[in-house]
Formats: sequence, C-alpha cells, structure tokens
Amino acid sequence: MPRERNADKRYRAERILEELIRGYPDAATELDFGTPFELLVATILSAQATDVSVNAATPALFAEYPDARALAQATPEQIEPFIKSIGLFRNKAKNIVAAAQRIVEVHKGQVPEDYDDLLALPGVGRKTANVVASNAFGMPAIAVDTHVGRLARRLKFSRYDDPNKVEQDLMSLFAEERWTFLHHALILHGRRVCHARSPSCGTCMLAAFCPSAGQE
Repeated sequence: MPRERNADKRYRAERILEELIRGYPDAATELDFGTPFELLVATILSAQATDVSVNAATPALFAEYPDARALAQATPEQIEPFIKSIGLFRNKAKNIVAAAQRIVEVHKGQVPEDYDDLLALPGVGRKTANVVASNAFGMPAIAVDTHVGRLARRLKFSRYDDPNKVEQDLMSLFAEERWTFLHHALILHGRRVCHARSPSCGTCMLAAFCPSAGQE
C-alpha cells in the first residue's frame, strides 16, 4: 500500500473529527469528580481499571478523605479497604497518599496547574496529567489511554504503541482547541463501537474514512 500523503491524512482527520462531533457532541470524561483533587485521585485509580469501578469506589473514599490534607494524613493501609475492588489497589493506595502528601508539602494543599508540577506527583504520568490539565484546568491536551492508542493505530494516524508518540502524532493532525474533545470522543467510540476484539465496522460512523475498516 502506498504511503498516505500528509494532505490526505489531514483530510481524513478533518472528516473523522466531523463525524465524532456529530456522534458524540457532549463527549466528556466519565469519571465522577467535584474538585481537581478528586479528579486526580480518580484518574490515578483508573489505570488498568474501568471508570465504572472507580466511580463505585470513590464516593466513600472522598466522604472520608475529602481533600489532599485529609488524605495526606492517612496510611496506604487505611486507604486500601476503600479501593480494594479496583485493580492494583495496593500500589494505587501508596500513590494517592504520596501524591496528597506532596500536594500539601509543596503546593499548599492545592493540585498544581503547572504541567511539570503535575508530572512530579507520585503516580502521575502523561496520561493522568493530561486528564487533569484538560478537565480540571481547561488546558488543551490529549490523554492517550488504551482506546485512544488503538483507534489512532487503526485509523493510521499513528504507527506507535508508545502513548507519548501517539499523543504527538495526534497533536500534529488536529487543532489544539479540539484536543480535549478528541480524546474523550475516541475513548467513547472505542468503548462503544471500535472494540479491541471484533470492532463493529458495519455500524461504525468512521468506516468510510478508516483504512482498517472490515479487516479484523
């Protein structure tokens, strides 16, 4: 197959974005949160777990530990019972307590808006930092989870497995003001239509613009 010209790839990207806007006009995170700190904790907990399982666990956790100062006083062992239904809960308990302690010690109890400061928090990588930056602070960002990565490769927008490289490829194709919407819409489409196994290409709104349609 001949290599796709950049102009053609950009044309496909524009058409796909139009379809995503039509299909998911209100695309947003499905994690429940009320404050930047709650979003940070929920996003750390969501790694290799479903948003449904996180949303089921966090109300009791946040009722007991409503902010960084409260959580910073806890031990991981005290946190574990609240999140034991979530995968990797022991490691995540350590991370959210350590993150809360750093927020209190370095940032006076407030989740930092600076991107590098977010990345310096325990348990926070680029995906988590992008989720918090975009949803809590309105900064344009593309959070690459398993769904976004899978769709980027199927749509031939990226050939990489590395989420950071996928992020860069998507950022180069789409306007900055669409980055946050894009990652939410791709996540929803990945959950509902473009499944990891047996994608529903026959009913997919993106099939006309997807080089992988009907191939799996």
